[in-house]
Amino acid sequence: MTKATRRVVTTHDAAGKAVILFDSATPHTHAAPGGGPIAHGMWVTDRTPALVAGPQDRFAGHMGIAPPKAGSVLTIVDFPPTPEPPPGADNAAMQRHLGPEHSSPKARPPRHPAMHRTRTVDYGLILEGEIDMLLDDSEIHLKAGDVVIQQATNHAWVNRGKENCRIAFILIDAVEPLG
Repeated sequence: MTKATRRVVTTHDAAGKAVILFDSATPHTHAAPGGGPIAHGMWVTDRTPALVAGPQDRFAGHMGIAPPKAGSVLTIVDFPPTPEPPPGADNAAMQRHLGPEHSSPKARPPRHPAMHRTRTVDYGLILEGEIDMLLDDSEIHLKAGDVVIQQATNHAWVNRGKENCRIAFILIDAVEPLG
């Protein structure tokens, strides 16, 4: 249902020449239990401005969905068609996955087990397929080519279709909103 995601990362050699650091399927793939979403970790920064040199795989060791404080994270997520709600879905598990530094105390009670809110600006680019984004009391249908910009909003993703939906997410650490 999912396909490998090629990750090409550039850097500079000792002489300052642009070179390829990595060119392979990302080794940072995590499948949710029970046939849920599959995340393909691409890159993480841990500060702004970001460090843009060195031989490190900056995604190595990253845990959870959200970026480090003052950082960013790029992840490609495959959402297979899923019954609603998925069997064994547990909102407390979703909140633990976010980690206490990014789960929001201002999140409203969940209407779906996958509801979550991070302290981030999220850019979501729908690459393939279709998906529904649930908000506190509404939802919107999205398809390939659409872009979502979330500003620390409570949300969940539900693929009610017959095909996989692939979304590229760029999450940037943000200040907790007032509301």
